[in-house]
Amino acid sequence: MDDPWSLVAAEAGCFAAEVARGPVSRGIETAALRARVELLAAGFVEPRPLPEVLAELGAMMRAAGVQAEHPRHFGFFNPAVLPEAALGAALAGIYNPQLAIHDYAPFAAEIEGATLRLLMERIGYDPDQATACFTTGGAEANLSAVLAALARACPRWLEEGLRGLDRPPMIYLSQAGHDSFAKLVRIAGLGRSALRTIAVDRDQRLRLDRLAERMRRDRELGRLPLVVVGTAGSTAAGAIDPLTELSDLAREFGAWFHVDAAWGGTALLSERLAPALDGIAAADSVTWDAHKWLAVPMGAGMFFCRHPDAVARAFSVRAGLATGLGDRGVDPFLTTMQWSRRFAGLPLFLALTTRGLAGYGAMIDRQADLGERLRELLRAAGFELVNATPLPTVCFSHPAIESGAIKAGALARAVADSGAAFITAVRLHEPEREVLRACITGRSTAEEDLRILVEALGRALMN
Repeated sequence: MDDPWSLVAAEAGCFAAEVARGPVSRGIETAALRARVELLAAGFVEPRPLPEVLAELGAMMRAAGVQAEHPRHFGFFNPAVLPEAALGAALAGIYNPQLAIHDYAPFAAEIEGATLRLLMERIGYDPDQATACFTTGGAEANLSAVLAALARACPRWLEEGLRGLDRPPMIYLSQAGHDSFAKLVRIAGLGRSALRTIAVDRDQRLRLDRLAERMRRDRELGRLPLVVVGTAGSTAAGAIDPLTELSDLAREFGAWFHVDAAWGGTALLSERLAPALDGIAAADSVTWDAHKWLAVPMGAGMFFCRHPDAVARAFSVRAGLATGLGDRGVDPFLTTMQWSRRFAGLPLFLALTTRGLAGYGAMIDRQADLGERLRELLRAAGFELVNATPLPTVCFSHPAIESGAIKAGALARAVADSGAAFITAVRLHEPEREVLRACITGRSTAEEDLRILVEALGRALMN
């Protein structure tokens, strides 16, 4: 049998070019797709040669679904992975260190620590006074923030659970905030009524007046304003809430201020874009996903917090397998919901050490420039821009959409079905409307790709 690693190397060496030559997305009927999978799964009983299986897997990965590696993938926040980050993921899989206990994998733990300390400094935290960990994604990081806030504000909750709460705790989030909060209030046992969604303005930013009014009313009714969430880069429109003002308001009500910067946090690596996130340093906690704009493999979320004591109260337990460390480090399982977990920090460490902060900053600035260029091309083609953000998320509409002649979703599907590009339709608030959205996060995207997108939109409108 051929060396299995040479087979993977051959796939890695050709797939990006092959993907770029083909359509961004291919639709295959589920029945046909399942039949191909069942043929592969026959190996459960009669094992097949590895080269055959790898070849089939690669072919089907390229033939089915949306290709994030494609330069005209303008859809979700999962850009093409940096090659060095993919290598880091492979190394993590080969060595497979256990990241629950520091002494079991001290080098891996220190690699993650160095990576997280660097990003803490970009947020504006003092690494010696804060804590951070890798998570499965933004949803876990957001949940970690709520649990840390409960641990700080409601000491009896640690022992008695919800029965120990004197007042119902409330979480405040803009209408444009992430839907993970709708799940986490249930996971945390707080219930749907604990989540207050606050109206946004025409730029999709949380309205401070509505938030203050809601918090005052809740306090008068005997409820506890627990967490105020500021969104830094909303999923639909790339909106950034007024973080400084939100911090002040949260402090006025004694609430925990959390910033969900799962995607937008990467703007902190750009000298040009970082000022858009002014105020994030005042946050009690921050969510930031490396597997989004930092272009490393999923899942590599990150949770940062200025209150190590609250995190320790929320997650610290006594476990028989833990070892005493003295001053050598902290067992990672004491600061996270996870126990056994993969070496999620290695891909980001490898990307940062080989690309450097300047390299990342240049990549981000280039994508922001492409976002501005796309706006220019869309205006010239008769489209209307409907969001305002320095981030490369472009929301737009067309007179045919506004008149009802065509639905935004139908237009997005037509473009995707053509294979020329992949965009999405999203629903914005204030005013409530469905529009088109293109997000630029691909490292290989060029201006010509933007022109192809706009041309594909024009053709879809004519059909």
